[in-house]
Amino acid sequence: MTAKPTPAAARLIVDCLTAQGCDRIFTVPGESFLQVLDALGTTPEIDVVTCRQEGGAAFMACADGAMTGRPGIAFVTRGPGATNASIGVHVAFQDSHPMILFVGDVASTMRDREGFQEIDFPAFFGPIAKWAARIDHADRIPEYIARAYATAMSGRPGPVVLALPEDMLDRDTSSRPRARVVPPPQTPAPEALQTLAALVADAAEPLAIVGGAGWDACAREHFQRYAERIGLPVATAFRRQDAISSASPVYAGSLGYGPNPALVERVKRADLLLVVGARLGEATTDGYTVPPLDDAGRTLIHVHPDPCELNRVYRADLAICADMAEFAESLALWADEDTIDFDAGPAAHAEWDEWATPRPNGHALDMGQAVAFMREALPADTIVCNGAGNFAGWWHRYWRYDGWPSQLAPTCGAMGYGVPAAIAASLRYPERTVVAVAGDGDFLMNGQELATAVQHGANLIVIVVDNGAYGTIRMHQEREFPGEDRISATRLDNPDFAALAAAYGAWSAYADNDETFRSALTEAKTRGGLRLIHCKIDIEQLAASGITVSALRAK
Repeated sequence: MTAKPTPAAARLIVDCLTAQGCDRIFTVPGESFLQVLDALGTTPEIDVVTCRQEGGAAFMACADGAMTGRPGIAFVTRGPGATNASIGVHVAFQDSHPMILFVGDVASTMRDREGFQEIDFPAFFGPIAKWAARIDHADRIPEYIARAYATAMSGRPGPVVLALPEDMLDRDTSSRPRARVVPPPQTPAPEALQTLAALVADAAEPLAIVGGAGWDACAREHFQRYAERIGLPVATAFRRQDAISSASPVYAGSLGYGPNPALVERVKRADLLLVVGARLGEATTDGYTVPPLDDAGRTLIHVHPDPCELNRVYRADLAICADMAEFAESLALWADEDTIDFDAGPAAHAEWDEWATPRPNGHALDMGQAVAFMREALPADTIVCNGAGNFAGWWHRYWRYDGWPSQLAPTCGAMGYGVPAAIAASLRYPERTVVAVAGDGDFLMNGQELATAVQHGANLIVIVVDNGAYGTIRMHQEREFPGEDRISATRLDNPDFAALAAAYGAWSAYADNDETFRSALTEAKTRGGLRLIHCKIDIEQLAASGITVSALRAK
């Protein structure tokens, strides 16, 4: 039997990705895009990462886009594959990370018959993507892929979904890839910078909130230099704690769930807020109360790369539409002789440092002390990845996110993100230490991706915090409906996570007190590949804030 050549349309898709600088894709293979898989098999420039569930593949692509600033790429099949992957699209949208999801689709002749696994993908993904479309004509593949890259990266970055009809992939075409797409520069107007400088100079208690859409290493470096020069306190938006080095003398901590009360008071007292990159979403602002939506006594300067975000929820006294790096560099170079030095920056940093220093809580395995030991044992630029749950609060409060990037965490609160994100981080930065932290419920959302880590040689440490419960929901239950007899649906009977990891081929250990945790982490440091530490804690130790079950019931 004569071997079938790779169809021109499928070859063109892969060549277009290569032209855009794509060097890695994440996929769960499907028969709906066999032609693309065949083309990828003869494309050494692209590393194909085979995942075990489409949600994991999409999370990896989302995390990859967060690290590189260019779209992370995932390929999945139609129907169940696409709906599984939708969680990663939602995270990329709410986290403002560039991503492109390619979905193998039914053949054009089968459309609108509710064929096997058929879904109207533009309609399905439209509300959670920046753009969702179908490529019906092979000659237009370069146009669609270039537009997908431009859309994913421009303004507020986010996800794009492109459906690939199965018969389109078999067609012939003479089209050629387009040149690499680069987002257009968005330099802030000098007049806006002049107004900003005047407003800051007139402020008595200014404070900055940074991190979000388009934030990168350049923005981080230049904004930090500006803030340190004038002593401006800098807080980071929810789960954007690496937007400025925690070692900076003006770093004031992070807003979001469980923030430092002293920082919350600083935000409330501030007569000027300089918000750069952040959307001022619900989590960062504690339900749009910190700061309040309507407050005539406070000046708000909002800087964002997307004009649609400016004045969308909060009214800005000065709205600046600019690229984060361009803005931060312009600010760092701005001659602001009229601005006095503020002593609030170092004072806010001292408040954060005190709050971020764990005190023993008396539990056998004290998670605050565990994080403190991790700080001593692991490099300062360690990349820490987590999904959703109370367990993450110990790292958000006590870990020092010094490197860039060093935090991969979903701002939309999706469970199961940490392990896939850590795999993507390990493959992107093989020379750095990568740690995935997960709760027991969180881990089992995507724990099967340990197989992906082993198969592709990922080098990471996984820490599973096991309290036998969906801890966050249990906390809310105890607050709203306290009592042992009213616990409903939050108890978990878990496997031996250390034994499970060993079955995947990982080195693993079990820890149920401070000493065994230190011993396990010390041993894990000496090894490579996949390592997992199963940490067993009591449900009484509910959160980093010190909340306990008994305290909630006592109230």
